[in-house]
Amino acid sequence: MSREQRLKSNYPPSQGSESSESGILNESILVLLFKTIEWDVQTLCLTSSVNRKLRAIAERVLWRELCVYRAPRMVDTLANGTPHGRFCGGWQALAKLMFFCCGCESTRNFKVNQPSPGHFVETTRFSKTSGRSFLTKKCRGDLLYVSDPCEHPTTGEEDDQLGIYRGVFKGFTRSTTRESLIGRQAALEDRVRCPYCGARVWSMTTARLVPKSAARRLGSHDGGLEYFVCVNGHLHGTCWLVPLSSDEDKTNSDDEDNGSKGGNIDTQTGMEGDQ
Repeated sequence: MSREQRLKSNYPPSQGSESSESGILNESILVLLFKTIEWDVQTLCLTSSVNRKLRAIAERVLWRELCVYRAPRMVDTLANGTPHGRFCGGWQALAKLMFFCCGCESTRNFKVNQPSPGHFVETTRFSKTSGRSFLTKKCRGDLLYVSDPCEHPTTGEEDDQLGIYRGVFKGFTRSTTRESLIGRQAALEDRVRCPYCGARVWSMTTARLVPKSAARRLGSHDGGLEYFVCVNGHLHGTCWLVPLSSDEDKTNSDDEDNGSKGGNIDTQTGMEGDQ
């Protein structure tokens, strides 16, 4: 090796080359940064779209940390007590499910006058108690979290409100629900994909695995709903919400007040305490 080559190899890296592995691309610094802004999901979306390196860091670390921050008990349950391990469908899909209402379009079993666009939501209440209402008696041993329906205005002659809801199974690949779908030889949908992970989905309506308790839980007409479950265990669906009378509205308002005083609600995340 010549003298010039030895000097070059021992010379400290330039400021430009050092910056490529430090600062904003340092995982620890990014985690601290997002902690200071309380893991704002829209900022994280923008950050992960800047370049491939930031997108890789987000997929490896940041989406997982966002999920843990926003719903620690729910994540701990879904990930079998190991929130830093792998999650079926990916952490980005779970984060999207927490914060994004996917909207809806007409499907084979559910018709709307016009599509309803998706949108970010500030807070969402996910409940495994609600999830049990979406499981048939045979499948009640499965664990499913389901959100309250997001109400969307409608146009046309419908008097009912359009409700859009979403959810996620724990350990779906080992669930009785998946076993039932396969046992019934339910076909995967051709035209519908999971809005959260892009995987193929089953229509629970077509498979006749929608219990009547789901309509009661949603406050919908019996049969006025549909939902899909993807191969990774993400659920999304729509329903017609029956308009409440003034008396019913007052009763529900009183119930909510009582629940907020006596219930276990995580006020930081806006998600139900039975996570």
